[in-house]
Amino acid sequence: MTLPRLYPILDVAAIRTHNLPVVKTAEAMLEGGAQILQWRCKVPVDRMLFQQAERVARLCRDYQVPLVVNDRADIAMLLESALHVGQDDLPSGDARRLIGPEAWLGLSTHNEEHLGRAQNEPIDYVALGPIFSTTTKENPDPEVGLRQLQQWRARTSLPLVAIGGITRKNCLAVLDSGADSVAVISDLLPEEATVDQIRRRIQEWRSLTD
Repeated sequence: MTLPRLYPILDVAAIRTHNLPVVKTAEAMLEGGAQILQWRCKVPVDRMLFQQAERVARLCRDYQVPLVVNDRADIAMLLESALHVGQDDLPSGDARRLIGPEAWLGLSTHNEEHLGRAQNEPIDYVALGPIFSTTTKENPDPEVGLRQLQQWRARTSLPLVAIGGITRKNCLAVLDSGADSVAVISDLLPEEATVDQIRRRIQEWRSLTD
C-alpha cells in the first residue's frame, strides 16, 4: 500500500471541544484535499455517533478516500472501512479475520520491540509514536523522538505513520527521519476553529507535505 504523506485524524472529542459539527468537519477535510481519513472516537458510540460515522463513510466514498476506523472492528465491518488497532485492542490476527483479507489494517507501536513484532503481523502499515509530547491521549507512552525514529525505521519494511505532537513546524523533520506519513489531530484545528479554517488548514498541510 502507499500512504499519503498527510494522515488526518477526525478525532470526535477534539472536534466537540471546538464546538464543531463532526460530519461538516470531515467534509471540510476532504474538500481541503485529505487523501485518507481516520475516524477516532474514544467515547461510547451511541446511535447518533454511529449515524455520524455512516455519513462520514459516505463522504469518503464520494471523494474516493479511504476511511480508517480507530479501535472498533465492529464499526469498521459495518462501514466496510479500513481498521486501525492499538497494542491493547483486539489482536491484529483476530482483527484481520473479522475485516477480511482486502481491508487495510494498521497497528500502533510505541517502541522498538513493538516494531519488530509488528513485522510478522497480518497488517498493512504501522504507526509509531508519540514522536513528540501530545495532549490528545491519556497516559501517553514515552516520546520516541527523531533520533529513535530514524534508528528504528530499519526494524520494519512496512509503511510507517508517525504520530504524536506533529505540527507544521516539525513535520518535514519527521518525514526526513524515515516516516512515510504523519498523522495529525491538534494541528488541524486552529484555536478558534471554523469549518472553513479547517479546510484551509488541510490545504496548508498538503502544500507542506506534497
